[in-house]
Amino acid sequence: MLARPEPAVAPDVLLMDDMARFEAFRGTTYDPSKVVADDVIAPPYDVVSPSDWVALAARSPYNAIEVELPLPHPEAELDAYENAAAIFHHWHREGVVVVAEAAGFYVYRMTFALEDGSSRSTTGVLGALGLDPEHRGDVLPHEHTTPKDKHDRLSLLRAARTNFSPIWGLAVGGGLSAACHAAIDTADAPWVATDCDGVVHERWTVTDGAALQAISSVVAAAPVLIADGHHRYDTACTLHADEPDAAGTDSILALVVELAADQLAVQGIHRLLSGVEAASLPLSFRRYFEVEPGPDDPLELRDTMESAGALGLMTVEGSWLLCPSQELMERADDDLDSSRLAYVLAELGLDDVHYQHGALLAREAVDSGDADAAVLLRPVSIDQIARTARGGRLMPPKSTFFHPKPRTGMVFRELDPP
Repeated sequence: MLARPEPAVAPDVLLMDDMARFEAFRGTTYDPSKVVADDVIAPPYDVVSPSDWVALAARSPYNAIEVELPLPHPEAELDAYENAAAIFHHWHREGVVVVAEAAGFYVYRMTFALEDGSSRSTTGVLGALGLDPEHRGDVLPHEHTTPKDKHDRLSLLRAARTNFSPIWGLAVGGGLSAACHAAIDTADAPWVATDCDGVVHERWTVTDGAALQAISSVVAAAPVLIADGHHRYDTACTLHADEPDAAGTDSILALVVELAADQLAVQGIHRLLSGVEAASLPLSFRRYFEVEPGPDDPLELRDTMESAGALGLMTVEGSWLLCPSQELMERADDDLDSSRLAYVLAELGLDDVHYQHGALLAREAVDSGDADAAVLLRPVSIDQIARTARGGRLMPPKSTFFHPKPRTGMVFRELDPP
């Protein structure tokens, strides 16, 4: 079995001088007497395929996908973003969505099963997270972003004046989970969706003054780390820079969850390599890794990687375990598989890289010829996320995959609600 060298750990520097601004807001929600939650909530826009879109829209004419990922309306001479605004206004007129009379937080729980069959829950709170465009440290990114066209989300935000889907933030300080559970005791029965890819989604509306203050204070005690939604956050900052005095532009809808192991399920995001001679990769990687044959089954390979402290390589010719050398440990920016692999790929000049969640899907991409090789990465631990954030560093792009994804439609945030 491969020997695992000791990692080079960077100093854990706490950056806790700045605090987040997290406020209750008048949310816009579906009227539960007119729609069923399972029919109208949708995944976030960036994980919806064309066939997914059709299936979601077929569930209900009020499915959130109509405004989250809108289509143009040529007959009405509306582009996609104008059409989203028109659709949302129509839902208002029909009373399908209603604006809360009082500001509140919205406790949100996702209950799901892990691969071993055990049940887990992630409980957080939906609120208005203040932007930090001057980078004071109130809101912290946790990984570099890849170049991406932000015109789409900015055009939608400008036209509809609504945060349809939340970004996901992590409360670096403790106590949020306890505050959420206490707030549930003050709320009425939850709005529940049970038929969402094996995940149960529950939302409680919280308006009790003491509960609101407790949640706001806990989140504001430390910076909030962006887990998912960096591009939407940047888009909101752009709108605020363009319209600094416009109502609601200084905040964004965010689901904030405590940065704690019992609240988060983090999975690995693997790398698909193209334009490479797959047969030569094991030899090329020997400059940086101890290379040893591994199980052909991708799930067995993934499990063996954890005990060996290794990455995994898959080609049509076989599978290998890649245990980082001590030199690579020292040269990589962080004690992360993504950092080590980024260094190696840059050294080898391999830049045709795509990202794939799921070891089975990565194997499928190799077998089908969609990729020449796949490198499996181990999930980043909660401790690694916290250490990286508190040290003021950024992980490489696509280092973390938080599961499950919050659904669009649990609550909407209008920038200037009627």
